[in-house]
Amino acid sequence: MQISNKYIVEAIVFFSYVLFAMAWVGGTASMNQIMAAMQIDSLASASFISGSVTLAKIVGTFTAAWLAIKMGIKKAFFIACALITFGLFTPFATNYEVLLLSRFLMGLGGAFMIVYFNPIVMHWFDAEQRPTVNGINAVAFNVGTAIILWSMSDFNELTGNWQTSLLIFSLASLVLAVAWLLVKFDTTDSQATNGKNREKESEESTSYSYLDGFKDKFNWAYAFTYSGLLAFYICLFTFYPKAGISESKWVIGFGIIGTIAGILYSKKFPKRIPVIRFSGLMMVITIIGLSFSANALVQSISAIVLGFFIFFPVTALVTIPHELPRMNQQKITVIFSLFWSSSYLVATIVLWVFGKLVDANNGDYTGSLIMITALSSTFFFGSFFLPEPKEIKE
Repeated sequence: MQISNKYIVEAIVFFSYVLFAMAWVGGTASMNQIMAAMQIDSLASASFISGSVTLAKIVGTFTAAWLAIKMGIKKAFFIACALITFGLFTPFATNYEVLLLSRFLMGLGGAFMIVYFNPIVMHWFDAEQRPTVNGINAVAFNVGTAIILWSMSDFNELTGNWQTSLLIFSLASLVLAVAWLLVKFDTTDSQATNGKNREKESEESTSYSYLDGFKDKFNWAYAFTYSGLLAFYICLFTFYPKAGISESKWVIGFGIIGTIAGILYSKKFPKRIPVIRFSGLMMVITIIGLSFSANALVQSISAIVLGFFIFFPVTALVTIPHELPRMNQQKITVIFSLFWSSSYLVATIVLWVFGKLVDANNGDYTGSLIMITALSSTFFFGSFFLPEPKEIKE
């Protein structure tokens, strides 16, 4: 039995990342119970887990293209799926080292997977369908996170305990990993699903290495545009609650609505830059309202609008490389490998500086909030350095 239906392939990809998010966020939400079960109460140990996860994201996204070039997308995606299933060990870790290793390998799998979305979409779907599929994939992590934020207690009640819930998430990931092995993914096979794409890829199969990627100005502008927003987004779920700002659930919820609206918008309006620029401006305005307003209603409204505009332009942003001339699977894999690793590296440095500023100001978050608000503007300013694919074609 082989799977050659592109919609089933997309379903496997989408739900693989949703389950990764559920296992990942569910594990984080249960971390206090896990640490307590192992009688670990050291903040240094807890911070080392966070550090290893960050390392997995940077290293994983950077090496993802190398792995795909060496092994091909199908095998590379399977390895990503297999690594995610190491979350099986998180709820039953008997010591700190096993817990650390399971979280690292799981994070590594997620980092690989987010890069492989794009070559898979490029292989299976026509140019007209890619904005929709890109948008669907972009919301996968949010869907998984939202399910956990709002339903983890229901899952635990249904399964009996949090360990069983996490186990089921990882087992479901294992099932999808096995299903992926059945996917017919051969760019040279005459019966591959998207013949039009295969022919185009063959014509444009020029090599594009990491070195080419480093020399390509587009990659730097692309990563710059997203890096400030990514730093803010991670900060929203880590430092903002500690600063007394707990509106993240509104951002997640309306982010899903924003993604759907972004898909519909991108299908109707082919120009990508205007929506990125306008949304970038709206983000800065609403982040100011969320971060500095003393009025709870203003903060909630800012979070709702912010959630919408963070994800509204994502479909357009992710689709830009797909629409650039002479694009192929290898090139788009390298582009997104550099995009994600650069963005995570910048975000990691920004978050470290954020914490240092709070410490230097004796626990006062004002300076750090000003810094992260200013840096979130990279999405707006970066739009002036990105190409408009439609204009290049014309």
